[in-house]
Amino acid sequence: MMAIIIDSDILKGKPIIAGTRISVELVLDLLSSGMSIDDIIKEYPHLTKKKILEAIKYAKSSLEHEDIVSFSSPVQVVKNAVSN
Repeated sequence: MMAIIIDSDILKGKPIIAGTRISVELVLDLLSSGMSIDDIIKEYPHLTKKKILEAIKYAKSSLEHEDIVSFSSPVQVVKNAVSN
């Protein structure tokens, strides 16, 4: 069984840990917020260290194949910007 799956019927096709509705994105968000793998397992006891590491490996692999586009000047990315 694959550890990370993509199913268009679950979380709009985001990569998730198989058998859960936990996205790779959520795992990365939790880790970047300062949670340890052990903290995540305490919060989500159905996850295992192996599954969390597979999510990290998936994200790394996705970034390895990303194309880099250079701009002549720096570009600022604003998330969730709302215009009035």
